[in-house]
Amino acid sequence: MSILWKTLIIWLVIINLVGFVICFADKKKAQKGKWRIPEKTLFTVSGIGGCYGFLLGMSLFRHKTQHLSFKILIPLFCVLWTAAIVALVIFG
Repeated sequence: MSILWKTLIIWLVIINLVGFVICFADKKKAQKGKWRIPEKTLFTVSGIGGCYGFLLGMSLFRHKTQHLSFKILIPLFCVLWTAAIVALVIFG
């Protein structure tokens, strides 16, 4: 396995853990009426690879599931990341 693949796998594991944790943290802050994590941050983490963790968090914590932008963009990020990974596997 090349260094590129190892780095990509490590990155995706870490950023998806971050995506999951920030979804959980934002849900808890919402329940307590505290300062929230900006949506820009949530989308940024998802867009740079944390979409799978965030999508899992959305489902488990029922967070942001009524927001059309999250219902569209988070799965779209997942599709794009999956396509990019498949393209890397196929085309090297």
